[in-house]
Amino acid sequence: MKKVVLAFSGGLDTSYSAVYLAKEMGLEVHAALANTGGFTDEELKNIERRALALGVKSYVALDVAQDYYQHTIKYMIFGNVLKNATYPISVSSERISQATAIAEYAKSIGADYLCHGSTGAGNDQVRFDMIFNIIAPEIEVIALIREKRLTRDEEIAYLRENGIDFDFKKAEYSINQGIWGTSVGGKETLTSSETLPEEAYPSQLKQTEKSRITLTFEKGELVGLNGKKYPDRIKAIQALHELTAPYAIGRDMHVGDTIIGIKGRVGFEAAAPMVIIKAHHMLEKHTLTKWQLFWKDQISAFYGNYLHEGQYYDPVMRDMEAMLESSQASVCGDVFVDLYPYRFVVVGVNSRYDLMSNKFGAYGEVMSDWSSDDVKGFGKIFGLQTVIWHKIHGGK
Repeated sequence: MKKVVLAFSGGLDTSYSAVYLAKEMGLEVHAALANTGGFTDEELKNIERRALALGVKSYVALDVAQDYYQHTIKYMIFGNVLKNATYPISVSSERISQATAIAEYAKSIGADYLCHGSTGAGNDQVRFDMIFNIIAPEIEVIALIREKRLTRDEEIAYLRENGIDFDFKKAEYSINQGIWGTSVGGKETLTSSETLPEEAYPSQLKQTEKSRITLTFEKGELVGLNGKKYPDRIKAIQALHELTAPYAIGRDMHVGDTIIGIKGRVGFEAAAPMVIIKAHHMLEKHTLTKWQLFWKDQISAFYGNYLHEGQYYDPVMRDMEAMLESSQASVCGDVFVDLYPYRFVVVGVNSRYDLMSNKFGAYGEVMSDWSSDDVKGFGKIFGLQTVIWHKIHGGK
């Protein structure tokens, strides 16, 4: 029998695919889940039980959390990446590590086909197709839900005909949870005017007392929290999530252009990512020069957009990562953040590389290494070209 590796999540689309691939196409189905750190142990066990109940030949959970951090999250932090100045590309950024791991696994077992459960109306189909074709161009890609233009009811009916009757009731809200944030879709996100209700978010408000936390960064990476060091960066993010999620912070609505050209709208909550990005950005304001900050902003906007679209393997991404990493040498120190219900405030920083040192002068207060005459001359020269222009053009 020919082998197919199915990118398996345990949801309706991949459950349908598991049965159809074996029964109708006569393929030996090997289900693979790529865990980027967003699943609990119990969730992983339930997904495995579901895969085996569907009759797959084998099931494997691929742990790619560290790969996801080292090759994606780290650079999103370095770049303070927020798509459209709003969204930390939470779930979409996971797809690169997931698709890569599944394609590599397919090659390792000599698979003839790769299958994913994406529909024809979203971004994931493009990300999975593209990365599968880059990593394993010799393996044919199947996307049954897209190719057969199936409705949810048609998939459920087919599974029931084949003795599979999982609880596939359509949830009121579609929730994709990951270590770098959770996306939430529902009837409100299909409009341009409504917002998600409180109950749609997975993390509810549980903490109302203000608290202050301290984030410690070394070379741009979060390495400590409230004085405790975390050699494992993933655990540092998870620890921060435990502190921040009870405040129900990091919520917003993202509106953006999809890969396929239509506008898309989705709610999200990303407490730990938003605190990390804003704290990191504040530390950079104190430790980087004006032009480092300027060029980082230009690069980061492009990098985040290309990452969102799954274009991770374009070599220009390595070029930009080199610049981002180089810029982080002095982004070291503590950042103090106050947590409140539904919001947070970045209070300040303490860094040995702080360029806002009073020994060089205090803004609006004290001159240090320059005199009054120095400033007078500087002001004249600094605006000289504009002065010349206005003289040539008659003062217009």
